[in-house]
Amino acid sequence: MRIISGSFRGKKINAPANLPVRPTTDFAKEALFNVLNNHYDLDEISVLDLFSGIGSISLEFASRGSQRVLSVDQDAGCVKFLSETVKSMNLEEVVSVLRNDVFQFLKRNTQGSFDVIFADPPFHFEQEEYDKIIEFVRDNDWLKPEGELVLEHSSNIKFEDHPNLIQTRKYGNVNFSFFEFS
Repeated sequence: MRIISGSFRGKKINAPANLPVRPTTDFAKEALFNVLNNHYDLDEISVLDLFSGIGSISLEFASRGSQRVLSVDQDAGCVKFLSETVKSMNLEEVVSVLRNDVFQFLKRNTQGSFDVIFADPPFHFEQEEYDKIIEFVRDNDWLKPEGELVLEHSSNIKFEDHPNLIQTRKYGNVNFSFFEFS
């Protein structure tokens, strides 16, 4: 994995092979950030990264100057790796790493609201689990007004009838669906 842009552009992040992750491809990540760059000044926003894994998305936001990034993942190895990476890059004032089950975390908002929430659940997640993420984000005021929830998912997950869907973009095998709740 590498950081695409910003102050850490080109930096490689080499995670141990034994971690249960499938980082967003550079191609898809670059496309995602092109979309987000058109919606936000990335150096003025706060970000919640759910199912953060080794932190590919979190570190990209931090590299681009985001004010606050909160990364949540349940896997102890991923949390340890990302915490060590954040420390080695001197990003502790920007990126916070929390080990927690995402669904338990989203049930009660004690962290405030965010401009962007990015979620990349495990590949085996079913439609109902994605719908639950959307419900928790909406019902517990995780997003600021004008904020967006971005879900990364496979093509078998569909949101076209969801009333809060703005758009879905497809990049190879990766789909990003964008939601607003205001």
